[in-house]
Amino acid sequence: MSTCVFIQIRCRPGSTYKVAEEIALREIHSELYSTSGDYDLLMKVYIPEGQDVGKYINDQLLDIDGIERSLTTMTFKVF
Repeated sequence: MSTCVFIQIRCRPGSTYKVAEEIALREIHSELYSTSGDYDLLMKVYIPEGQDVGKYINDQLLDIDGIERSLTTMTFKVF
């Protein structure tokens, strides 16, 4: 069973659309939204079973140029 996580992403000023395009090309997300507030993007990701969550995020997402910071929220039970 995969693990669902939500990742908020803060981008360098002026780079949000480029970051979103790169994420879309990688096809690692279930949903991706632009948002207001402290973070620019909100992404829903299903981490494949058996994968380390932190390593998966580092390897698949955080090497994208323009990402300044991320905040990952783990999920436990769906209702």
